[in-house]
Amino acid sequence: MSRCVALSGGVGGAKLALGLSKAMLPEELLVIANTGDDFDHLGLRICPDIDTVSYTLGELANLELGWGRRDESWSFMETLGSLGGDTWFNLGDRDLALHVERTRRLQAGETLSAVTADVAKRFGITSAIVPMSDDDVRTIVDTAGGPLAFQHYFVREKCAPKVTGFRFAGASDARPSPAFREAFEAASPELVIICPSNPFISIDPILALPGVRGMLAGTVAPIVAISPIVGGKAIKGPTAKMMDELGLPATALGVAEHYAGLIDGFVLDKMDADEEDAVRALGPDVLVTNTVMKSLDDRVSLAREVVAFSRQLSAK
Repeated sequence: MSRCVALSGGVGGAKLALGLSKAMLPEELLVIANTGDDFDHLGLRICPDIDTVSYTLGELANLELGWGRRDESWSFMETLGSLGGDTWFNLGDRDLALHVERTRRLQAGETLSAVTADVAKRFGITSAIVPMSDDDVRTIVDTAGGPLAFQHYFVREKCAPKVTGFRFAGASDARPSPAFREAFEAASPELVIICPSNPFISIDPILALPGVRGMLAGTVAPIVAISPIVGGKAIKGPTAKMMDELGLPATALGVAEHYAGLIDGFVLDKMDADEEDAVRALGPDVLVTNTVMKSLDDRVSLAREVVAFSRQLSAK
């Protein structure tokens, strides 16, 4: 089978990506990770979504915290704080080593794609993880109090400011990463899956890259999105809060409306089955199933259902 391309943000997307890596041959999966969250902190390049996907597929993720590495220690942060340093963004000792090495290699001239691929190999990951772009794209959150760099909004301000919109600085001058382009230009993938990630801050930065919407429109592969909203609430993160503040319905239907015209299929949780007809009226076919991934079995089961659903759409 041709490669499955999955567009992913952090935690929610990484969960499904792990399921996909186990529901098909791992080398058949290409995960495109959002880099709009990336930023420079303490002189280091931090790539939260790439790292969450890498830690998750490498089975190194800190399941208790929901981010970072397992078996983490915090001596660096404790010492930094005692020196009066900036501690609003936590960096565990094991996690810190990755940021130091990535920064060194980027400064030596390597691309983010090359560094990410090598780290994945060292983590024992056989699926491909690539950044959406090797060029800098930075998500800016417009709020009632003014614009905030994404991590300042998300971590430092704990998502408290009221959101009024989003911008992706640098996107118009950036290019999709080579592996991203090749996946659509060399041979169309069989499946394109939009993981259950925040559509505004995880998926839209990817779609904002020049040429990406054209690549998606030109592919013969069905494009299937999984709702990150279940029962009017986000499984993880501020998606529902953002939708409320933007005057959008914080529902699975609201997410489907956001992707209208782009997708061929949409996956709803059983809790939102009453929205199925309204989603179908937008154009996509609909799969209703359990989308809440509490265990590894849940992740693999959902992945298998999404793949089977996508193949059914291909056969139509």
